[in-house]
Amino acid sequence: MKSRYQTARKWLIFWCLFIGIGAVAGSIGMFVAPDGSILGMSGMLPYFQTLPFADVLFQDFFFSGGALLIVNGLPNLTAAALLLARKKAGILLGGIFGVTLMLWICIQFYMFPLNFMSTIYFIFGLIQALTSFAAYIFFKQETFAQMEKEHLQGQNTDVVEQGCSDTLVVYFSRMGYVRHYAYELKRKYNADIFEVKSTERTEGTLGFWWCGRFGMHRWQMPIEPISVDLEKYEKVIICTPIWVFRLCAPMRSFCAQASGKIKNVEYVLVHHQKSRYDIACEEMDELLGILHQKASSICVRQGKEVRRYEL
Repeated sequence: MKSRYQTARKWLIFWCLFIGIGAVAGSIGMFVAPDGSILGMSGMLPYFQTLPFADVLFQDFFFSGGALLIVNGLPNLTAAALLLARKKAGILLGGIFGVTLMLWICIQFYMFPLNFMSTIYFIFGLIQALTSFAAYIFFKQETFAQMEKEHLQGQNTDVVEQGCSDTLVVYFSRMGYVRHYAYELKRKYNADIFEVKSTERTEGTLGFWWCGRFGMHRWQMPIEPISVDLEKYEKVIICTPIWVFRLCAPMRSFCAQASGKIKNVEYVLVHHQKSRYDIACEEMDELLGILHQKASSICVRQGKEVRRYEL
């Protein structure tokens, strides 16, 4: 699957270089012609007189050029260099300098009348900060997915010899977080394991938005046939993510198709909010036609467990 992190990283490099090179060029223009003539800014100098220490710092644009170089020029070029070197610090600095640009433009909003140039650069700073945030999230997700892939390498991801265990772990996992807990339970109970697979697109950024559509409407999502005899097991443990604050669509479909076939059931809910999500347990109970014996609600952020609720 195409790396979303690498795409976001490349865009963040572009914004850091774009802002950094533009700031360096602007500062050089102010150094060469402190009266602002090269940049066509001569008429803007009176606006700087509203700032503190204007009689010392803002008699010309020399100080402004130095500030532009130090605040926006060199920092963004440094962040771009770190990103090109594939250093994690570049991701964080890229976001910080995007916020710095927005704060710089806020000063301009105070000094100058509303104008196109200030507004567009404020938007550029916002986009840079959001791109950094996306790159950081994608980096964490893909690092976790790679760790899980290496951890599970060589393990059978299908049902292990149906009938050799009285416990079955059923899970659906889009990013790998739920899979992690499912395999922990498999090892703990020496259980069989079955993965619910959707026939819809669930991977990548487009998959995220497509899944969100199903989540918002509380729809069921088409899944591949259930290829395991659920009635053979004394206990089934269902591991599921939470989508848009409710039960995920593929697991909703599984529960509807498994109605009346499960003897005893437990739930493991995996999500990113510090909430219990009892409503998801109630929905699965209703779909399965059975009350659960036990349930755990686990908040996971950046691949780490933050909080666990026993329901």
